[in-house]
Amino acid sequence: MGNTSIICAVWSSWKLHTPMNILLANFSFLKICYVSSDVPKMLANIISQTKSTSYAGCLLQFYFFFSMCAAEAFQVPSVMSFDRFLDICRPLQYPTIMTHRLCAWLVVFCWTGGFLCLLTPLTLISQVPFCGPNTIDYFLCALAPLLALSCASVSGITLICGIISSLIIFLTFLYILGTYFCVLSVVLQVAPGSGRHKAFSTCASHLAVACLFCGSVMVMYVSPGSGDYPGMQKFVTLFYALATPFFNPLIYNFRNKDMKEVLEKILNVLLREISKGFKS
Repeated sequence: MGNTSIICAVWSSWKLHTPMNILLANFSFLKICYVSSDVPKMLANIISQTKSTSYAGCLLQFYFFFSMCAAEAFQVPSVMSFDRFLDICRPLQYPTIMTHRLCAWLVVFCWTGGFLCLLTPLTLISQVPFCGPNTIDYFLCALAPLLALSCASVSGITLICGIISSLIIFLTFLYILGTYFCVLSVVLQVAPGSGRHKAFSTCASHLAVACLFCGSVMVMYVSPGSGDYPGMQKFVTLFYALATPFFNPLIYNFRNKDMKEVLEKILNVLLREISKGFKS
């Protein structure tokens, strides 16, 4: 509901038809798809007695979940931080560079890049022979639980998938650090006032979302010895699969004044319609 409210607010108000808010609406839509790829099946397994999934369904869940995970990694640093960098460090050039056309191409890049990056891991996993009892000790079809069921050696597949995930995580993390270092260096040169406070507030919300996502993913896939603690793996995966989509609308709504005003108007209209329905 929170992410959908952001999409409706941006769609309904011309005031929010700016590149940053359009990117934010796309980010919210990505979060909705992200959650929809794993939560429905997880809830079905909780109330079901069989708790089973098909082979094709498991591979599809792996592909869509981690493809959107990669798309999110691309969008947070590569797009949103780039937008803030242009807005703060190149304010005079921002309207001519960050056009709606470029915004659309950046969105296409994030979605396409995320789904293309996971084609290789999906192809490799589909060629792995699996043995019985084919029981996944996890709440979704992740890489490590799947490879643990293989009958053959998967060291090569593990290495390739590790390289791909490390490249995505570290390159995007280094990019966001470099971008916001440039942003903060410019902001600190501005005289104290409302302009500096607004810039810090906007950057803080973006960094909070980035740290929630990148930090949890790094703990899961990059930290040494993380595979020795399966309980911790499940907790961290559950955190970035459920908590980050939940906190996303809260963080951006409280930091975006224009967004809050539009959402308040939409809420007031809905309340008036509901009250009219009760009176009739």
